[in-house]
Amino acid sequence: MITATFSFAAFAFSQVATPGPANMAMLATGARFGFRAALPFVAGVVLGKQLIIWPIGFGVMTLADQFPWMFIALKYISAAYILWLAWRVANMRLMIDRSAASAPGFRAGLLVHPLNPKAWAMILTGFTSFVPQAVSTFQGTLMIATVLFFIQLLCHPIWTYFGDRIARLLSGEPYERYFMWCLALLTAAFVLIALR
Repeated sequence: MITATFSFAAFAFSQVATPGPANMAMLATGARFGFRAALPFVAGVVLGKQLIIWPIGFGVMTLADQFPWMFIALKYISAAYILWLAWRVANMRLMIDRSAASAPGFRAGLLVHPLNPKAWAMILTGFTSFVPQAVSTFQGTLMIATVLFFIQLLCHPIWTYFGDRIARLLSGEPYERYFMWCLALLTAAFVLIALR
């Protein structure tokens, strides 16, 4: 279980640290409103992922016991979706819009991950690729939930704090494309490692 935890942590870091709907929302929120004003939104985003981890964990792990083929199918489907997202990241460009009047709050943050397909695919990949089948449902779900919680606590404030600086530094610059391709390749590498 220790090896699985470290492997999942590396994969999760590649997902949580790279651009996606949640990070782009925090980047933009930090850029528009500043770090302190965005903190309630960030807290909501972090806790919002927990709202989907536990139901997915108990549902997926139960199905895996009854239908092992479904476990394997979900593994490849979620990996394929994340590879598709990596392609989208490679072609994404950073843009900041300062038109909004007030920072989104905690409740708005809670909704980010339940409505984020990348979060669902990442969590499914975690359960199907990194949780040993011999592990209990509770242990596997606790591992996924704990690892993601702490990685989010590390990464999400960074995206928020440096939102304005990152966008100003990279937006429209010739090396922005190379930076985004590096993030996408990192994501793809961890997915391919997980499939082995």
